[in-house]
Amino acid sequence: MADASAPRILIVGPSWVGDMVMAQSLFMTLKTRYPEASLGVLAPAWSQPILARMPEVDEAIALEVGHGEFGWQARRAVARSLRGRFDRALVLPRSWKSALVPFLARIPERIGFTGEQRVVLLNRRRKLDKATLDQTVKRFVSLGLDEKQAARGDFAIPRPRLRVDPGRQRRLRETFGLGDGPAIGLMPGAEYGPAKQWPLAYFRELAQVLTKRGYGVWVLGGPRDADDGEQIARGLDGVVNLCGRTKLGDAVDLLAACKQVVTNDSGLMHVAAAVGTRIQAIYGSSSPVYTPPLSDNAVIHDLELDCSPCFQRTCPLGHTHCLKHIMPERLSRAIASN
Repeated sequence: MADASAPRILIVGPSWVGDMVMAQSLFMTLKTRYPEASLGVLAPAWSQPILARMPEVDEAIALEVGHGEFGWQARRAVARSLRGRFDRALVLPRSWKSALVPFLARIPERIGFTGEQRVVLLNRRRKLDKATLDQTVKRFVSLGLDEKQAARGDFAIPRPRLRVDPGRQRRLRETFGLGDGPAIGLMPGAEYGPAKQWPLAYFRELAQVLTKRGYGVWVLGGPRDADDGEQIARGLDGVVNLCGRTKLGDAVDLLAACKQVVTNDSGLMHVAAAVGTRIQAIYGSSSPVYTPPLSDNAVIHDLELDCSPCFQRTCPLGHTHCLKHIMPERLSRAIASN
């Protein structure tokens, strides 16, 4: 019989950067409840650099399946490798595909929210009360608690905290010629869609103001953000476009080196929160109530228009006023006041 004080727990992780950072709150909760527990996280391969910065994670298990793909062969192979190794599985996504590996791995206790016909795949199903569990991070943490406590919704939410590598931070500064002066990070991307993206022209205007104040400006993002980063940085001294030139693990260290960041509601916003950097967070189609930066060191810029949050990928009204009416001067003043 497994030791109840030292369970072997598999967590099926989410498929978005920000959600993976927020999942650390669950990992921290589990380690507090069960200090001797062994935590394995099954997650997309891209998430390995983030999981490596979480001391609570004992093992990161890569699932080589693209976003939206079924990947039957890959799931079955991973499940076979996990048989007999875990006592309990917590399934964070609500899709039926996400519950397949724990089921095929024959993990005795499989916990997750009811949804997408998972009656057979999960044997400890919980009803999702969206009014009580009104944030993504609350939903994650609740799965690590007993059902009565989770249902109340009044439990503590530990703040994610990613480890920073100072040596790597210095090497990145040298590699990209970033110097030793104070820097502001700009993150123009948002994987979900353009309804979450502040106009590039506003980012560029803000970058010009910041360089005149003596800041270095680093534009950060993934390969898909490279062209946007170039539009912001082109011809501006002191502005460096790092989009697509760095890896996810590099972003952890670079964001920790920034004095402040200006960001859409994005995965990198949550990374910045988890390394303690001052955040100027811009919200349009999404809500700071539902997915806030988990930090006391954040300023929210949200106009709270009648049409927002709409949670759409593109503006259903075609004007994106929720973002276009947040002017660069507002962000400039906010940065100067902190």
